Amino acid sequence: MMNIQNRILVAGSTGYLGSHIVRQLLADQVEFNALARDKTKLLSMGVDDENIIEAQITDPESLVGICDGIDVVISCIGITRQRDGLHYMDVDYKANINLLQQAEHAGVRKFIYISAFHAQKYPDVRLLDAKERFAKRLLKSEALTPCVIRPNGFFSDLEEMYNMATAGHIYLFGSGDLKLNPIHGADLAKFCLEAVDQSEQELEVGGPEVLSGKEIAELAFSAQSKPSNITYLPDWLRRLFLAVVKRIPEKWGGPSEFFLTLMGQDAVAPCYGTHYLKEFYYKLNAKR
Repeated sequence: MMNIQNRILVAGSTGYLGSHIVRQLLADQVEFNALARDKTKLLSMGVDDENIIEAQITDPESLVGICDGIDVVISCIGITRQRDGLHYMDVDYKANINLLQQAEHAGVRKFIYISAFHAQKYPDVRLLDAKERFAKRLLKSEALTPCVIRPNGFFSDLEEMYNMATAGHIYLFGSGDLKLNPIHGADLAKFCLEAVDQSEQELEVGGPEVLSGKEIAELAFSAQSKPSNITYLPDWLRRLFLAVVKRIPEKWGGPSEFFLTLMGQDAVAPCYGTHYLKEFYYKLNAKR
């Protein structure tokens, strides 16, 4: 368990990962502040109003003083779905720069940033380029201890595979043999909090189980008691789609560019955690 004397600020606290980190901090009874644009979700999770900071992360003036008295900043800030006319550089890079500058000014001891697995290998992918530009700036900081965590894909990213199985048909590129080990948000939250007291400045992490695309598809069908129905598309088609979406404005093409790129090779990070995709899919099925 981390040093409970640390006062933590969680930025991006209402997103997928941020919410899991907040729940873990509440469970561990660790003192923290949560930064968000709207406090409604945080209040519903049981966060005290006095520990919530409402601010617009893209507005530097609204952040003045938010890191005062803070020992560790954990930033989960990033665009999931583009809105308000903001781009990856506006949020994944510039907004995190705004936060880092406040942390450096306030004398924060450590700044933990959540990037993406292998992000540094794909500077031509707009989302990953923005993330790694910030990661490079953070790692150069001499005012605090930097830490960049690069997790593999989330279980939540694979809900689309479950949805395709619900519709009765899953399409995979290539032979379906590419391997990955996605991670549950609860496991990643624990990993991020364990990093508070670790010395490593760069960490990669994935879930406890390495699966092929075909195995993931079969789990999605099995969770719904449906026979497997998988069509394998030639990989040249993925590359063609990728070439097209790269020319589309990032609001529409950015997410597809990201996923189509990562579908091109194995993505196996160091294994961690106790949550398995099969359980995740069965829980999805139980809710529907």
